[in-house]
Amino acid sequence: MNKKKKWYDYLWIWPIIYFTLGFFNILFAWLGMIDFIVPIIVASIGGGKAFCNRYCGRGKLFAVIPRFLKLKNRKVAPSWMYSKAFRYGFLIFFLTMFGNMVYQTYLVFAGSASLRTVVKLFWTFKLPWNWAYTVSSVPAWVTQFSYGFYSLMLTSTLIGLIVMALYRPRTWCTFCPMGTMTQGICKIRNISK
Repeated sequence: MNKKKKWYDYLWIWPIIYFTLGFFNILFAWLGMIDFIVPIIVASIGGGKAFCNRYCGRGKLFAVIPRFLKLKNRKVAPSWMYSKAFRYGFLIFFLTMFGNMVYQTYLVFAGSASLRTVVKLFWTFKLPWNWAYTVSSVPAWVTQFSYGFYSLMLTSTLIGLIVMALYRPRTWCTFCPMGTMTQGICKIRNISK
């Protein structure tokens, strides 16, 4: 018996739309802030990990791809990937990369650096992405943030796809920085009750 699908079962489409729009116009990268802000709001107002468990488009995508491709990989990831040290270490690394991106944006805003129209994969490999810079009427710092944020979103999605291919479909979710942050918010809320 098939269970009736809910609207949020189709949220796997969201990452595809996001990356497609950003591929053609980098300013759409700002839409990714939804994936940063909404989970924090949901956890902060008492929704717990509802965003991660039910509404995360990336998590849904990692669950849909193996079903679509008929992949049967159910291998459990190494235990270190589930450890608190790895999760918090990856969160710190991720926030450092986010902070660096914000700093680069500030430098462009302050006029001490010029706009770099590149997307960095895995925070290292520069891919020229200048065809996506199609709107020149916005301040350069807005565009710089777009390139940095798109890089961050693309890199984290690629990491998720790699661990999805090697292990269980939603292995990324065990160390996702947003999941770790929302879990921390939930713990703080439980302590303050």
